[in-house]
Amino acid sequence: MQFIRFSDLCAQGQAQGKRVFIRADLNVPLDEQGQISEDTRIRASVPAIRMALDAGAAVMVTSHLGRPKEGQLLPGDSLAPVAQRLSELLGQEVPLARDWVDGVEVAPGQVLLLENCRGNVGEKKNDAELARKMAALCDIFVHDAFGTAHRAEASTYGIAQYAPVACAGPLLAAEIDALGKALREPKRPLVAIVGGAKVSTKLTILRSLAEKVDALIVGGGIANTFMLAAGLPIGKSLAEPDLVDEAKAIIDMMRARGCAVPIPQDVVVAQRFAADAPAQTKPASEVLADELILDIGPKTAAELAAQLQQAGTIVWNGPVGVFEFDAFEQGTRTLSQAIAESQAFSIAGGGDTLAAIAKYGLEPRIGYISTGGGAFLEVLEGKQLPAFEILAQRAQ
Repeated sequence: MQFIRFSDLCAQGQAQGKRVFIRADLNVPLDEQGQISEDTRIRASVPAIRMALDAGAAVMVTSHLGRPKEGQLLPGDSLAPVAQRLSELLGQEVPLARDWVDGVEVAPGQVLLLENCRGNVGEKKNDAELARKMAALCDIFVHDAFGTAHRAEASTYGIAQYAPVACAGPLLAAEIDALGKALREPKRPLVAIVGGAKVSTKLTILRSLAEKVDALIVGGGIANTFMLAAGLPIGKSLAEPDLVDEAKAIIDMMRARGCAVPIPQDVVVAQRFAADAPAQTKPASEVLADELILDIGPKTAAELAAQLQQAGTIVWNGPVGVFEFDAFEQGTRTLSQAIAESQAFSIAGGGDTLAAIAKYGLEPRIGYISTGGGAFLEVLEGKQLPAFEILAQRAQ
């Protein structure tokens, strides 16, 4: 995919003295007192802002926060806590502009945070008049919010249509590069791990990957449905019996390409879903009617880990067991460590996946950790994200 990189514009001196509008993802969690409880997304936005400042630009930044009603921002919807945190991280004052669509004053070397963009009437529907007003504020529009890349809104898509220049910031550019490396030009074998509770929520992803990957590892409740499709007993485990035919179709798709969906040979079961439930490892063919499958067994985990060691590229979305419970975490632990130790390029995304990576302290050893949950999933589904589409058009 061809797109303009903000880093290239800065290196060429094209941002000097220019008004730069950055669409960041500053949608951080707030506690009951309205204080930021976790600031990863704010810290991730800093490189683009520093890049603009170092290039001599006048910088405007906006983001959504929560789900406010357009035209009716409440105190809890305000980016004020974010402005304070950005001031601390940048070492300079970052004022908050509340009514900004019709124009703001900002000088080179300054950063102005524009209040919650979802408070603007027409934002979600990508209103053309609103988008043109936003575009008129700047010389360069920088999209640096991958978490919103799957939405065509005024501050993500419309402004990119009408701004004099539209480009990708360092965070978005890294996502585009990593996804392209993993899915468009992967080093083979390409192995995908898709875990989660339900096949139905990831059916299009499974179908899309079945056309691309050399091995499709399924975990969690999804694996239980595939075990049913393979004729194995699953007791009272979470599954979707009405989607067994879909699972069989995906298995057949893979087989027709000379590839496979590995079915667990052994599993870890319990009689109730609880952290203190006694765990038992047994062959997958011996699950009893009153048992729940809560993890893959050690034999299955070891074989899958060996497969990951031989991979050229690994795409990971979802744990393979109830890793939050210590008795049922070994499968996810084994596979995550195998990914970290593999020479393959690995890309991981999704909330539970990131929680597992954090639990095992593997962040530095994963090739790329995606910052956008919904956007990451839509790329795995094979969809063209609106942000990618408009940036590619503007690069022509």
